Amino acid sequence: MFALNRLALALMAALAVAGAHAAAGAKTTIVRAAAAKDTSNPVIKVLALNDFHGALESPGTYKADGNAAAVPAGGVDEIAGYIAAARAANPNTVVVSAGDLIGASPLVSALFHDEPTIETMNRAGLDFNAVGNHEFDDGKADLKRMAQGGCHPTDTVNSCRGADVGTPVPFEGAQFKFLAANVANAKTGDTLFKPYGIKAFKAGGKKVKVAFIGLTLKETPQIVTPSAVKGLVFNDEAATINRLVPELRAQGVEAIVVLIHQGGVQTGSTVDINACAGNLDGSPIKTIVSQLDDAVDLVISGHTHAAYNCQLPLASGRLIPVTSANTQGKVLTDIDITLDRATGQVAAITAQNKVVDRSNAAIVPNAQIAGIVAAYKALAAPVANQVIGAITTDVPNTKDAACNMPAGDLIADSQWAATSPSNLGGAQFALMNPGGVRNPGFLYAGSAVGEGDGNVTYGEAFTVQPFGNSLVTLTLTTQQVRDTLEQQFPGCLGQTSTYAKVLLPSKGIRYEWDYTQACGAKVRNLTLTSGAGVQTLVDAAGQVVDAGKTWRVTVNNFLADGGDGFSALKGGSNRLGGAQDIDALSAYLAAYKAPAPAYDPAAANLGKPRIARLDVGTSCP
Repeated sequence: MFALNRLALALMAALAVAGAHAAAGAKTTIVRAAAAKDTSNPVIKVLALNDFHGALESPGTYKADGNAAAVPAGGVDEIAGYIAAARAANPNTVVVSAGDLIGASPLVSALFHDEPTIETMNRAGLDFNAVGNHEFDDGKADLKRMAQGGCHPTDTVNSCRGADVGTPVPFEGAQFKFLAANVANAKTGDTLFKPYGIKAFKAGGKKVKVAFIGLTLKETPQIVTPSAVKGLVFNDEAATINRLVPELRAQGVEAIVVLIHQGGVQTGSTVDINACAGNLDGSPIKTIVSQLDDAVDLVISGHTHAAYNCQLPLASGRLIPVTSANTQGKVLTDIDITLDRATGQVAAITAQNKVVDRSNAAIVPNAQIAGIVAAYKALAAPVANQVIGAITTDVPNTKDAACNMPAGDLIADSQWAATSPSNLGGAQFALMNPGGVRNPGFLYAGSAVGEGDGNVTYGEAFTVQPFGNSLVTLTLTTQQVRDTLEQQFPGCLGQTSTYAKVLLPSKGIRYEWDYTQACGAKVRNLTLTSGAGVQTLVDAAGQVVDAGKTWRVTVNNFLADGGDGFSALKGGSNRLGGAQDIDALSAYLAAYKAPAPAYDPAAANLGKPRIARLDVGTSCP
């Protein structure tokens, strides 16, 4: 009894220390058993990233906390250098990704259907990637091609360019494993990819096994184009994980790591990548972890593009590490798992988020990978470096308290301009989803390609609009327009999102919203100003005016098919397909190319702000 109590006290003390470390921004440590002190026990190194999004080149500078200096971060060649250094120090190293490895990628990867990302990650040494929602951007068939290899079925120009960049032809496919435990064929129940992978490590003359379960958020069908996931079901994350535990136990697995494309964010203004401000309260990932079997030892998460290093309770109350490594390869989570060689169980886990610092002299970037990226960049340069327009100042994708976003306004205007002619749809206004406007928006400062301050290149525009969505103009009644705007808010009219998704309207539309009002009464004073004057769709009391009157409205095909939970748009009639979003954006910016005056986001004729907030909220929810 005394020995048991002493172990319990030691465990409590270790957890207390771990909590203090997390609060101070240091590494997170979880000790499960006294066996952790046995130096003959194997230590497994796990390097984790998430939401890479094909960021082959460094996306810029990054800082680990409020006191740290910003350093040049990321780049797949540098990530490979960190992986090589880790494996040199500990051959028992596993490299994992928690989803969105591909999709919403810069042009240097996206132009070539993300084949460059797969090829460079093969050479960097990735072992497992749990599918994220963006893995489905080009549909399940092309995702299978990413795994298995082969050329794109229709694009013979940009696919299979290995002869030009030094990789095999045809495209080799992933040498790592895609994992999809909760994504299954609706008819057969078979998972799209293997649900988990198992790594065996030698320890004291025997092998100990570690399982890596990979899965994505169950809401994926609501945030991707429905046709891309047709025929697939996305099952509950926690139930899927728990159902696999007995199967893994039967194979002699005692250590279980979850790679999941779902997450949370820290609260407040902290920028400490190793903190856990707010303990992820109210987040989907905390809810999922709270339902997990006690057999789970570690959760590596993603989706929210956040960095955190937390300890969250399982259903049993036992704390485990829950981590996330920001986005675009700027951060790696460095995890040491100590295994009890006698039992195979996890004895201790230490986790720390580390910036992928390109100025770190101890890390040697992978020259082969750098060469592949440079070759793809040269192939893309004639397209990427074209100047397509000009701006007078930054047009960022940041939001104010009412959720106005300068970059989103510009994109909505471009989509309306492309579809307003009667023969192209006769659109009266356009609506843009904020999640489709990527970092950093449009920046005034010139880039390394030398286009000059204020000029916008095609590559820069593509970075903001990387999805390749097509425009759809449809007819909506006033009631359907109002219902669409009500679906911006969690729980309203069937919206299952846990956070607001306030749509960005084109010039002429203005509306107000009040978060404190009941669903169905949040949107007020919705008006359209056009050549016909000011027309009111919803009055100041939230009442629909002339509910049956019709409007021609442009959205992208993602929204038109009910993406982001906007099911009201699926009821639109007289659908007419249009240009791709990036083509509409390029054509719009061409009107602001020298010698024409540059685009001024503060110009009075743009009618800003277009969205007003009536309650006292201070940030976009």
